[in-house]
Order: sequence, then structure tokens, then C-alpha cells
Amino acid sequence: MFGLESATGLSGGALVIGVVLMEAIVLYVGYGYLERLVGPRLVAALRGDS
Repeated sequence: MFGLESATGLSGGALVIGVVLMEAIVLYVGYGYLERLVGPRLVAALRGDS
């Protein structure tokens, strides 16, 4: 998808690690935001609160 399969050597390894790290950070922030936005309403619905 990003052309990382052609990355070789030390710089290629660093590139792959950097991309994976950035992906993890984006997912962490995204899921944290989603949980903050939807979490309280979902818990209230599961508890049966109004």
C-alpha cells in the first residue's frame, strides 16, 4: 500500500518501524476519542439508565 515492501536495509527497517508506530498512535488516539464520545451512552444503555 505504501511501497514498504521494497524498503531494504537499516533505513528500510527504520521506515517500517516508524510507519507501524505512527499507525499505532493514530489508532490509540482514534479509539480513545471514540470511547470518550460513545462510552458513557453505551454504558448507560447497558445498565438500563434513562
